[in-house]
Amino acid sequence: MESRSLVTGATGFLGSAVVRALLARGHTVRVLARPASDRRNLSGLPLEVSEGRLEDVESLRRAADGCRYVFHVAADYRLWVRDPDAMLRANVDGSRAMMRAAVAAGAERVIYTSSVAVLGHADLADEDTPSSLADMVGAYKRSKFLAEAEVRRMVAEEGLPAVIVNPSTPIGPRDVKPTPTGRIVVEAAAGRMPAYVDTGLNIVHVDDVAEGHLLALDNGVIGQRYILGGDNLSLADILRHIAERVGRRPPTVRLPRLPLFPVAAVAELYSRLSGREPMLTIDGLKMAAHRMWFSSAKAERHLGYRHRPAGEALDDAVGWFKQAGYWS
Repeated sequence: MESRSLVTGATGFLGSAVVRALLARGHTVRVLARPASDRRNLSGLPLEVSEGRLEDVESLRRAADGCRYVFHVAADYRLWVRDPDAMLRANVDGSRAMMRAAVAAGAERVIYTSSVAVLGHADLADEDTPSSLADMVGAYKRSKFLAEAEVRRMVAEEGLPAVIVNPSTPIGPRDVKPTPTGRIVVEAAAGRMPAYVDTGLNIVHVDDVAEGHLLALDNGVIGQRYILGGDNLSLADILRHIAERVGRRPPTVRLPRLPLFPVAAVAELYSRLSGREPMLTIDGLKMAAHRMWFSSAKAERHLGYRHRPAGEALDDAVGWFKQAGYWS
């Protein structure tokens, strides 16, 4: 079997970066894409498109057929949804179906893209920081926790040859949607974030995460998880860097979380009526109670993973959003 790799979620932010990393290494790439998907991130790339969706099991079998490797990057990544059950179906049932299609196709290795969202809280969390479903705030975290648990079960019981990677907060070019973190970058660069809450994120360049997927393919142990992260920064430092990059004054007002919950409730109510995703959510405020800081030491030791400084990732994100016209 030639080195043909299937990538799900390839039209999206991280998935398209994984596609580019594979092509740069000389892989033949097939992508699973919905018939009406936005394919700007794949424009001009030498690849094969297999149309289908995670809900269509037969389309997953067609996509996986003849693929030596499967990178399951696809996920519904939103911090607020009208229908949480739909997110669970996409992230849990869809992942299960894709894993079974990979096994049926005889894939030699599967790289499953999880998230640091499934890990517990600590001053510096790692792959062994304990967590439970009760710790998961919001539909996205719950769905990713359940999906990773199902992948682990399939490794143990169904012979799934999967390595798990847990990206932190990727940023960089081609975030066309944009992702929730990309929205923060855009709003801050446009001067629409005059205040902030005291929290923290682990920022990593999307291309470093993509390269981490390939390192997991080469060096990862089946059934193991590896955090693919970058630098731990406070939200204040992130916003300050973005402001300096675009020549604006950084926000100086730090808001307490508790008084913001009624504001978030109103924002979510408006979103249910308008259909637009709110900038402030109840779950987001709950998550902000903990600095989401992580260590990539295991991936560095065992995979050879490296990441560039977070400032470079922020600069690339700001530069791409500006060139693409996300603010004037």
